[in-house]
Amino acid sequence: MTETSLPTHPNSHRFNFSQLLAFLLHPRQGVARLATEEKPNWLMPMLFVSGMFLLRIIVNGYLQAHAAALGQVALPADWQFWSPDMQNNYMQAQQATQGPAFVYIIPAVTGLVKFWLSWLIVGGLLHLSSTLFGGRGTMRSALNIVAWASLAFVVRDLLRVVYMLIAKHPIVSPGLSAFSGTPFFSNLLASLDIFFLWFAILLVMGIRVADSLPVGKAAAGVVIVLILVLLAQAGLGTLSAKLGGMMITRPF
Repeated sequence: MTETSLPTHPNSHRFNFSQLLAFLLHPRQGVARLATEEKPNWLMPMLFVSGMFLLRIIVNGYLQAHAAALGQVALPADWQFWSPDMQNNYMQAQQATQGPAFVYIIPAVTGLVKFWLSWLIVGGLLHLSSTLFGGRGTMRSALNIVAWASLAFVVRDLLRVVYMLIAKHPIVSPGLSAFSGTPFFSNLLASLDIFFLWFAILLVMGIRVADSLPVGKAAAGVVIVLILVLLAQAGLGTLSAKLGGMMITRPF
């Protein structure tokens, strides 16, 4: 690896968008570059992921509004597990929540808040687990790694947008949620797909290099953190459905 392929100058351009594609195509060089960063370098990938998420929300909202205008309602993946009262409340809510605020603004705001909070939580937990395993990284490097690894979700959202435009309807069962048998596992499996695995692999590569950990310890720390996060998300999603009796929007 040469100096040309691995810039380490602390004053390198923060919004060098060519680094985004380069990171996904050459992750080893990308994580090595992040390990040498002396300043936070998470803003550009976070904004890019947020922008692609907003594009998906816009396309999903347009197709949802179009389907509602035709009298078509997309049912949640775990619809069969809902009680008759919950199903009735959901159908009534769909009729009452077709305005721009419910179709675009609320999903966008709640989704972005969830994404940025998840970034902080995953970064903090990764730093903690790495420290417990003997890593020598910093909170800054952990946040950088999580932000750049999240670029895997840009590809996922882009493919989802293309699929929705071709199919002309929103995605009903994201991830592996269609294979679940209970509401909890439906929420759990909704986040699992090949892009989530890609995200996990990038995290392992980044933590291993930035924190000087063996592959086994880096992988163990990442797996533990992601399992905890997935279980928490599935539990909160299930609890929200039970307490509210319905789920009007699902940002992720």
